[in-house]
Amino acid sequence: MVTMPRITISRRRFLEGAIATPIALNVQPGFAAGETRPNFTVAVADLPATLEPARELSNVGTRVTYSIFDTLIRRNFLGTADGGGSELKPHLATKWERVSPQELIVTLRQGVKFHNGDELTSEDVAYTFRDGRLWGDKAQIPGGKAYFGVLASVEPIDRYSVRFRTRTPDVLLEQRLASWCAWIVNKRAYEAMGFEAYSRKPVATGPYRVVSHSAADATVLEAFDDYFMAKPSAKRVIFKRVPELAARVAGLVAGDYDLITNIPPDQMSIVGGYKDIDVRSVVLANVHVLAFNDQDKLLSDKRIRQALVCSIDRQKLVDTLWQGTALVPASHNFPEYGEMFVEGRKLPYDPARAKALLKEAGYKGEPVVYRTMANYYTNALESAQVLVEQWKAVGLNASLQVVENSAQLRGAGSQIFNWSNSTRLPDPLGSIWVAWGPAGEVQVSKFWTSAGAFNKAGNALEAEVDPAKRKALFTEMLDIWEDEAPATILYQPSEAYAIKKAIAWRPNTFYFMDLRPDNLSFGRS
Repeated sequence: MVTMPRITISRRRFLEGAIATPIALNVQPGFAAGETRPNFTVAVADLPATLEPARELSNVGTRVTYSIFDTLIRRNFLGTADGGGSELKPHLATKWERVSPQELIVTLRQGVKFHNGDELTSEDVAYTFRDGRLWGDKAQIPGGKAYFGVLASVEPIDRYSVRFRTRTPDVLLEQRLASWCAWIVNKRAYEAMGFEAYSRKPVATGPYRVVSHSAADATVLEAFDDYFMAKPSAKRVIFKRVPELAARVAGLVAGDYDLITNIPPDQMSIVGGYKDIDVRSVVLANVHVLAFNDQDKLLSDKRIRQALVCSIDRQKLVDTLWQGTALVPASHNFPEYGEMFVEGRKLPYDPARAKALLKEAGYKGEPVVYRTMANYYTNALESAQVLVEQWKAVGLNASLQVVENSAQLRGAGSQIFNWSNSTRLPDPLGSIWVAWGPAGEVQVSKFWTSAGAFNKAGNALEAEVDPAKRKALFTEMLDIWEDEAPATILYQPSEAYAIKKAIAWRPNTFYFMDLRPDNLSFGRS
């Protein structure tokens, strides 16, 4: 594990890389003569281990699976100029109706085809949301409980109608059905192939179907011409793993790639300076966070964790590393919550308070090690280097370890690691509760073991429908989370993509890369 230097790339280096690095995608033809649609190649920093959408709830996972799978209801992200719209629109479902506070009836679109030719029916929907897959005591995908643990049953009414029942009244069920973990699977294929085989080559209803997947190399998709919205715009979509930024940009300049991801803010003007390349960015419904392991001997004292939190000058990170394009949010609390947004919150920057906390805790210079991967998050390494210096400034014996994968981040001896939390529903239940509740990754992994009061308030919030009581419960959760300090937020990042100018495509505030025919088209080069 070594610390890597910050990399700044010039136009000349991009061009040298384009000449020196051949691009091999190994994509075979397979389309009839006369096919005029182009391939669409996306260079990404990393690829998911599998393509089972409820298993791969990361930025690198949903970027790919969003083109393979559909949800019953579609959130219209691009209905607003900032790419963060929350209007719900019919998709695989044509309508939905609340028949009681705990019951929703969904009517399916008729004639929708899966990639294997099966018609979508209520049996597929019930199978997707069944007890034992996303929720229940023996859930196949434990992470699904954070989204659909509210369910009591999902039952077909007839071929095209499904009844959803919740354990308690749930004001967010429609939003859940348009969001994470809600992608519909094919019952026949899932049962025939089994969990692991389906995860490698799933069958779904999305605009593109899987040709091949190698997490170390590329995911190749081909157009599913029976897609219910319209014929997909690209012949094939190739997500190519290219970890280094210089190589991604070199390939774009050389014409090997059509779109590349994860452009740091200080490189946007350089990349956008090429004649036929456009840089498109969006502020994400996402925050970069630091997670603290409260099972570590040193970090088990919350005063040490609080000192780490108070030492961070977040605005400096935003101004210097993000060129002002990122935001420092009001804690784990966002304006898109509407009436649930808690006014007046602010993340602390108080070095004097940090020093006092360390003294109070009897800190004696024990090592504090921050682990990060170099390229997984934009500016991850650069921000880590600044954070270590800010911690040293208040007297912490801080150092940095650069690791290769997420298993190493959380492996033996882990104290602090970086992560991200998305606002997956426009409500606290879709963000702080998903990430930090009992079904979330941190509690499941036993990194936060003092969450009893937080869990009690969150469970009450799940069942509450009164707006004032819901806001009071969320405020209580936020107070507990900030005091216990199992983590802290750094900033709300922007995400920049570089793309050939002739291609019409818009990003949204999620990492979902929407390549449906209403958001991807090709002009003349």
